[in-house]
Amino acid sequence: MSEQNNTVDSMLPIPKLFAYGLQHVLAMYAGAVAVPIIIAQAMHLPVEDLIRLITADLFTCGIATLIQTLGFGNIGGRIPMIQGVTFASVGPMAMIGAQHGMTAIYGAIIIAGIFTFLVAPFFSRLIRLFPPVVTGTIITIIGINLMPVAVNWMGGGVGNPQFGSLTNIGLGFLTFLIVIFTYKFAKGFLGNLSVLIGLIGGTAIAFAMGVANFAEVGKAHWVAMIEPFYFGMPTFDWASVLSMVVVMLVVMVETTGDSIAIGEIVDKKIDRKELASIIRADGLSTVIGGILNSFPYTAFAQNVGLIAVTRVKSRFVVAASGVILILLGLFPKLAAVVASIPNAVLGGAGIAMFGMIIASGIRSLGKVNFEGNQNLMLVAISIGVSMIPIAAPTFYVHFPAWAQILLKSGITFGSIMAILLNLLLNGVNKGDEFKEMGRR
Repeated sequence: MSEQNNTVDSMLPIPKLFAYGLQHVLAMYAGAVAVPIIIAQAMHLPVEDLIRLITADLFTCGIATLIQTLGFGNIGGRIPMIQGVTFASVGPMAMIGAQHGMTAIYGAIIIAGIFTFLVAPFFSRLIRLFPPVVTGTIITIIGINLMPVAVNWMGGGVGNPQFGSLTNIGLGFLTFLIVIFTYKFAKGFLGNLSVLIGLIGGTAIAFAMGVANFAEVGKAHWVAMIEPFYFGMPTFDWASVLSMVVVMLVVMVETTGDSIAIGEIVDKKIDRKELASIIRADGLSTVIGGILNSFPYTAFAQNVGLIAVTRVKSRFVVAASGVILILLGLFPKLAAVVASIPNAVLGGAGIAMFGMIIASGIRSLGKVNFEGNQNLMLVAISIGVSMIPIAAPTFYVHFPAWAQILLKSGITFGSIMAILLNLLLNGVNKGDEFKEMGRR
């Protein structure tokens, strides 16, 4: 694909849209279904309700992705940003559900989504707090904090009794090699599909070894209907609403970082107007999630790495992912096929994708001036605190629940630290980086 035909607004042929879009779906699928599984287990829901949560989540992921990529009016960023459930919401939702039931979860989600939509233009004013030294740091933090996800996948998945087996690690390594060699030797269209080819090749090897199990495909229903308010009309507990509003404030920080990261990769400036539209889309999608028995929505950081790997910038590719996600939600058999990809195979591809995010962050930081200022300390401390939850997952266990929402997400706390340190060390509208932002 020539560079002049590879822009955010480039429209690709349908086969390429499908192939690239499917690649994005495979990259985010495990994360997309993880939250409904965790909540169903926490609420002791029956299997049929778990299936409803997963299909509703996939369906709403698709709608949210279409809103963000295609946009309408002042809603949606019109950038290649795939949407998924934020993991920051898991703890609060589990606590709300245990105390007040599923209807209170959805009541809190709907109000928090409305809050996000309304405050978007005010929150977007904070874009001036994200000069290149901050954005480069945040991009690097995103990649570093996602890497454990790929490592756990490659080992076989958290809780797997065969975690770390030679079979799992070997499958991940073979998938990794397929991705590398495809990326190196394939040209054009096939080269951009290196991750998808790696996933297909790894799954084929796993099936030949007897590791991949497609039995669930036969058991899954052909069609699933998404029923609004399946668990009952929403109820509103204001303490629960407040905790979900805090989650959405975290989501807005994460979305800002992911948006700027994508903007850097696809060469599209994300200014205050664009950021407000992106955050409005998060708010609207979260409201829809509350209606359709799903959850709060935000950008999926792992797909940022896939854009960096493939170098395909078109937002219509990710819009195609949204269509595929809607179909997966409506046709559980299709979802079951994707779910049959072994974790180890996902991990092998994930190493490459998340590593590319780190590399993109390093490239951005390479353009920052570190002489005669405190930027080096800013980067060092921000990345350092972001790695605390990775090094010691129980480090913040004695902190209040509301604080854990912020601190246990390395991406969120590291991003906040980068912003605050920049204000402390550089001030507002000072330094070469801020001058550059002012010229945009």
